[in-house]
Amino acid sequence: MKLPERLHEGRAEPFGALARDGGVNFALFSDHAEKIELCVFDAGGARELKRYALHAGADGVFHGFLDSVGPGLVYGLRAHGPYAPERGHRFNPHKLLLDPWAREIVGRFGWQAEHHGYELGHPDGTRSLDARDNALTALKARVAPPPAAAPGWHNAPRIPLREQVLYELHVKGFGKTLPGLPAALAGTYAGLAHPAAIAHFKALGVTTLELLPVHYHLDEPGLVDQGLVNYWGYNTLGFFCPDPRYAAGDRNDPTAVAEEFRAMVAALHAAGLEVVLDVVYNHTPEGGEQGPTISMRGLDNAVWYRLAHDDRSRSENWTGCGNTLNVAHPRVAQFVLDSLRYWVQEMGVDGFRFDLAPVLGRTHQHFHANAPFFTALAQDPVLARAQLIAEPWDTGPEGYQLGRFPGRWLEWNDKFRDTVRRYWLHQGVSRGEFARRFTASNDLFHHGRRAPLASVNFIAAHDGFTLADFTSFSRKHNQANGEDNRDGRHDEPAANFGVEGPSPDPIIEATRGRLRLALLATLLLAQGTPMLLAGDEFGNSQQGNNNAYNQDNPIGWLDWAHADPALIAFVQRVLALRRAEPALHHERWFQHVPAQPGERSVVWLAPSGHDMQVHDWHDGGQHAFACRIDASPRPHEGNGEGCRHLLIAFNPEPAPTAFTLPPGDWHVALDSSGALPALVPHKPLAVPAHSLVVLRGSDP
Repeated sequence: MKLPERLHEGRAEPFGALARDGGVNFALFSDHAEKIELCVFDAGGARELKRYALHAGADGVFHGFLDSVGPGLVYGLRAHGPYAPERGHRFNPHKLLLDPWAREIVGRFGWQAEHHGYELGHPDGTRSLDARDNALTALKARVAPPPAAAPGWHNAPRIPLREQVLYELHVKGFGKTLPGLPAALAGTYAGLAHPAAIAHFKALGVTTLELLPVHYHLDEPGLVDQGLVNYWGYNTLGFFCPDPRYAAGDRNDPTAVAEEFRAMVAALHAAGLEVVLDVVYNHTPEGGEQGPTISMRGLDNAVWYRLAHDDRSRSENWTGCGNTLNVAHPRVAQFVLDSLRYWVQEMGVDGFRFDLAPVLGRTHQHFHANAPFFTALAQDPVLARAQLIAEPWDTGPEGYQLGRFPGRWLEWNDKFRDTVRRYWLHQGVSRGEFARRFTASNDLFHHGRRAPLASVNFIAAHDGFTLADFTSFSRKHNQANGEDNRDGRHDEPAANFGVEGPSPDPIIEATRGRLRLALLATLLLAQGTPMLLAGDEFGNSQQGNNNAYNQDNPIGWLDWAHADPALIAFVQRVLALRRAEPALHHERWFQHVPAQPGERSVVWLAPSGHDMQVHDWHDGGQHAFACRIDASPRPHEGNGEGCRHLLIAFNPEPAPTAFTLPPGDWHVALDSSGALPALVPHKPLAVPAHSLVVLRGSDP
């Protein structure tokens, strides 16, 4: 390859490498670097061919234009500046750095000592300087083809929020053993777009796939030493790159991987399904101050990461992963926005679920709903169409922020998860607490202009027990993770009903089965936005492991061979009922008085039929009760408003409970026990044990 002798001044935007005008423009920022060099390598990334000093421009932007080159050019960066850890600076030009804006990454990373900016084992620790050159084994960026709008950008289904049903899944885990999927596509992007996968999504009735992280990530050294991997992928390095390990095609060709991902999104969109990505903009694999120098640390550690106020040599660890991205800095915020915009415009996705999302709203230390990042995101014209979902907690000061995100955001509601589980498992939850969670947690979300749909309701997620396991195990069984069962949540609501794990006792198994149906019905009929964990619809188990983050094996994969078709059919019926009844996907808060035209009211009833009174709400000995949802028709409307009256009866008790029904004719729309007749006789209704019943009613 013949390279130009000199690097011309380039444009200061966009950041990263952009093929244009017969060459490639490079731009990046560093507030404290004295010089940044562009290092060009051969196609294999083994031999450095030439170095160019980038031009230092205004506002800390370094840029340059290299003519007569184009897509496929392999490069890295070297940053010169002070090595003064006590001031937060860790510049080391002996370390080749990966461009944070890289669209394509080549090479295979190993945790060699020379990737650290300091000498491992040196008496001065991280204050020492490692002068070994790591270029041979360092990851490198490759210039991508010019950007183009993804096909998925044009055919996005844009499903109304009130109709959305989220389905959380792992690309590999979902499809690794999926029946009907060709072996070559098992566990891949292409496999997720295969008709066999799409048929399951459509038949089930979910609308929006929430994919566990698919960005290019590294496996932590501790896992590598044990022969394990970071299966879930919460350790992003390439914020603009789909991870090649999920590609069916050539995994060594980043361009082909990106095209396969784009084709997957377009195919899912064509089937009327949305794609939301779980994204990790809170930390990177560079870890704490003892971690390696791979990318951001070497470009400007004091800007990219939050550092301890009392000791700038230490990383602030508000993520539990060693470091915390400093999104409060304008350039870091710009980086996150650039990445989000890329995945929407060029990859076609519909939205994002943000891991440890309070990090994005922290200024000096505390979380603010009007933080600069949130303001910039709200004003971005491209991201205005993206769905935004927060995991509303991190490990920093005041890290639990459920209900405090800006109005447009949805939030994972762990209070719904724990309350609903404890209610049905008889673990000390009052009817009042359960009623509040079932109606979208108004104590958390009914403020400002926030809607009930802001509450993302779930009973299980990737992080924790599956539905089958929290109704079969009372304690976690994480020995396979290699951490002596210390990892994972210790107090997760769960019950085994007498035997830990699978039981030969038909009574125990019948009880578990009844409760799983009631729990699924509660999740899918509650007010808010439901999220179903992939596999819960057919009884998938992880053998009692409630933290299968490193289990890239049958523990972490969905067990399709033992799928329960009756459970799948039940979920289909519940979601069909949800779609058919607007009262069950209502986007406004329920009223507590007779509904105005177009609105709906809710009344809570004791089994005796009277409205719940103060003493009823505080009666710890009684758990069964019901809610009646009433609708007032809008003038001049047809029959598209569903039933005027719905009654949902909850009976977590181990015996049937008699319910006195309101006047009128009532028909069974859903019975999780399967024991009731369709037409309810005019007498107290015996709601079976461990069951949820939905009745449709007409005016007397």
